[in-house]
Amino acid sequence: MENKITIVSPGDQSIVAKRTLATNSEIKETIKSTQQAQSIWREMSVEKRAEYCLQATDWFMQNQDEVATEISLLMGRPIQSAAGEIRGLQERALHMINLAETALKDIAMPTKSGFKRFIRPTALGTVLVIAPWNYPYLTAINSLIPALMAGNCVILKHSAQTLLCAERFAQAFKSAGLPTGVFQFLHMNHHQTLELVRHPVINYVCFTGSVEAGRAIEKSAAGLFKGISLELGGKDAAYVREDANMANAVENLVDGAFYNSGQSCCGVERIYVHQALYDDFVKAFVAMANELVLGNPLDKNTTLGPMVNVKAADVARQQIREAKKQGAVCHIEEGNFIINGQFTHQAKIVDKNIARQAHSNYLPPQVLTNVTHEMRIMTEETFAPVVGVMKVDDDDHALSLINDSDFGLTASLWSQDQEACLMLGDKIETGTVYMNRCDYLDPALAWVGLKDSGRGCSLSKLAYSQLTRPKSFHFKKV
Repeated sequence: MENKITIVSPGDQSIVAKRTLATNSEIKETIKSTQQAQSIWREMSVEKRAEYCLQATDWFMQNQDEVATEISLLMGRPIQSAAGEIRGLQERALHMINLAETALKDIAMPTKSGFKRFIRPTALGTVLVIAPWNYPYLTAINSLIPALMAGNCVILKHSAQTLLCAERFAQAFKSAGLPTGVFQFLHMNHHQTLELVRHPVINYVCFTGSVEAGRAIEKSAAGLFKGISLELGGKDAAYVREDANMANAVENLVDGAFYNSGQSCCGVERIYVHQALYDDFVKAFVAMANELVLGNPLDKNTTLGPMVNVKAADVARQQIREAKKQGAVCHIEEGNFIINGQFTHQAKIVDKNIARQAHSNYLPPQVLTNVTHEMRIMTEETFAPVVGVMKVDDDDHALSLINDSDFGLTASLWSQDQEACLMLGDKIETGTVYMNRCDYLDPALAWVGLKDSGRGCSLSKLAYSQLTRPKSFHFKKV
């Protein structure tokens, strides 16, 4: 079995780092260490846990330039937006830390003579966090901080593409002086990960990734009666109503569709536009998409970086080709997008024609019209800078199309009529409904998915209810 992992940068295919998979003895030692730390951490006050977590968060802010550059090297996000992930990490961490004291308080029962009754949220033990590469810090922090604040120990398994992020978390918690065994990471392959999922020391699993991998994790834990939270992606829709602010909708939906090269589980992949606005919307949307700068992620002028690998880009190309054969119209000329500049990491000039090569991970943005739900481009997750735009007659027409999906993560409504959006939102089958914004996680709100987008909850006060178990105290005075 291959025990080496080589991290290749999507930007220039250079080798960023090499790592070795954890050995069986290292995994056993990690398990032993987390068992030894559980009682110490569980019995520590919420205030003391908060001190450690705040110091770890401060470490990321103090090192955000270095960490942001590393994000660009590891997964190809343009450097001008990479630092935003560290600011987002801070926002979510601080919110969940500040929320913990209230969320973890004893729940008192109505007074009953001769009795003392309450419910105490109690730590589960050890939480396994399995994080993806596309938002390597944000997806991890969603589960990591509330798990720790709830009194659980954490073992982090990060994507092979972003292993260094797990090591950064370890640096941050070490700098905070976190007790040994409370936070640990393991570099593991799929088999090792599934074995750890089954291990009795793991009391809860927080997973973000593909539907296929989510099913494998559920199957691995079947019959073990342990909790699992799954965030599995989406095919998120937007509906531009007749009364929408056109400029606001176009600007935000271009960002929602193409940010992070479309590699966002809540990125906008399909847009439904009222017939009265359709032609003007498509014209303005295509014009703004053409302003994106595709190139080296370390170049400060780049606004659209490469996809994580060639395989992912080729999947999107195949969906586009199929849609065109079925009658879809492509509005972006790939020749408009060439990659210029010098790679600062390896100091080599990029081929200007690389964007047009058949097997490049540099994929120009694409906007398709004349699309239908008979096309994979409108039903299967693309996870690329590609979006389909359809004309709709009215709210009912849009609603039927939005709900015609195996996924149910988010949907966005673009309108001036809040009451109409509330009525629509109640009928939309997603975990989150936005109005006049998209592709954003508010840490005060529960992050949940329906259908193949998964189950469970991260962020908000509700996250603490699944990272703890209720323990009832029923005392009678004699």
